[in-house]
Amino acid sequence: MKQTSTQPEKKSFWQAAREFFYGMTGMEFAEHALEMRASLENLFMLGTVGDMLGVPILPPYYSLRLLPYLVPHISTWKRRVLREREFSDEHDYHLEGL
Repeated sequence: MKQTSTQPEKKSFWQAAREFFYGMTGMEFAEHALEMRASLENLFMLGTVGDMLGVPILPPYYSLRLLPYLVPHISTWKRRVLREREFSDEHDYHLEGL
């Protein structure tokens, strides 16, 4: 009976330690990777279906070939691109190098 009561404590301690070290070392890299992915996805969507917003970059033939893959993401992309933003929304104030 004593082993079962101490196992959750050990598990929670190791989980907390793992989360602490992840926050110390890898969290900033993971967030930066997600930001880069989102910006590249925005550029890709703008290049392929940007004519919906009035920015014809890619010929319609190639856009139509990619359209079945992009249809589920178009409404969220348009909402994300066309929303009002503050000037400070796009800038991250990291204290890197200080």
